[in-house]
Amino acid sequence: MTAENDRWKAMSFEGPEHIPVGVSFLPAAWRKHGDALAELAKRHPILFGEGEINAKERAQASGTYAEGEHVDEWGCVWTNVAAGMEAIVTGHPVPARADVHRLQAPEAITPHFPHGFMFLRLTDLRGFEEVMLDFAEEPPELQMLIDVVLGHNARKLEKLLAECKPPGLLYFGDDLGMQNSLPMSPEKWRKFLKPCYEKLYGACREKGLSVYMHSDGHIIEIIPDLIECGVQVINPQIRANGLENLARTCKGKVCVNLDLDRQMFPFCKPEAIDPHVREAVEALGSPQGGLWLSAECGPDVPLENIEAICVALEKYRAYYAH
Repeated sequence: MTAENDRWKAMSFEGPEHIPVGVSFLPAAWRKHGDALAELAKRHPILFGEGEINAKERAQASGTYAEGEHVDEWGCVWTNVAAGMEAIVTGHPVPARADVHRLQAPEAITPHFPHGFMFLRLTDLRGFEEVMLDFAEEPPELQMLIDVVLGHNARKLEKLLAECKPPGLLYFGDDLGMQNSLPMSPEKWRKFLKPCYEKLYGACREKGLSVYMHSDGHIIEIIPDLIECGVQVINPQIRANGLENLARTCKGKVCVNLDLDRQMFPFCKPEAIDPHVREAVEALGSPQGGLWLSAECGPDVPLENIEAICVALEKYRAYYAH
C-alpha cells in the first residue's frame, strides 16, 4: 500500500497498513546543517524518498522566509531578520477602527489559501492588540473587517473548487491558539469566527472534497466545533493541547495529524524521543486509523535528535501493521 493510500485510509478510519508519518525542515535547518542533513535524509528513504537531495537548493529562502521586508497582497508589511525562518507582520494596513471603513480586499483572486487566511489575517490587518480589543468590545467595525476577509476567501474558494474534482483533500492553515489558551473565549470564537469556517469548509464538503486544517496553539475547546465545520484531518500541537486532552476530544471522531513536540526537540536527549512517539501512538493510534504523525525541525534541533525522530517514526509507523 502506498503512503498516499495510507493517508486516505487513516483519514477515513479504514485500516491503513502503516501510520502515515513525515518529517519536514525549515529552510534555516538546511542552511545550518547543509550536506550533513542531506546525508541523514538519505539514510531514511521511507521518510524522504529515494531521490537525490540537494541541501543548497532546500536552503534557499523565498517569500516571507527571505531576509528583508515584504509587502503582501493586502498591504501587510512582513519583516524578516533571519533568512530561512518565517517573518512577522510589522506594518498593519488598518491600525485604527476608522481605517476599516476604507479597507478593500485585493482585486486579484488566486486559488490559493496562504497560512493565516482568516483569523491571522484579521490580526495582520489590524495588529494583534487592536483586534483583541475589537473582539472584547464588539464594535461594528469588527464584523465589517470579518466580512471583507471572509468575502475574499469565499471568492478564492469558489475559484479553487472550480478547478478541483472529488475525491481530494484541501489544506488550510490558520493559527487559532496561543500557548496555553485561545486568544478569546470559546463563546466569542463561536460567535464571530466559527461561521467563517463553516461557510468555507461546508462548501468544500458539498463539493465532495475533504478538509485538512492546521492550527498552532491551544485549540482543544474548539476542536469539536472545527469538526462540525467540516474538518476531517486536524493538525494540532501536542504540547499546547495535551496528549490526554487530544485523545479524549479527537480519538474516533476526527483524524489527527499530530504535530510532535517541536518545543522539546531542541533541548531533549535523543533517547527521550522514542518514548515520546510511542506514547502518542498508544494514546491516539488504532488499527482502524485516525492518526498521522508529523515532526517539523528548525535549525535549533541537533542532528542526533533529528536522527532519533526519523528512527522512531519509522519504528512506530508499523505499530498497528496488519
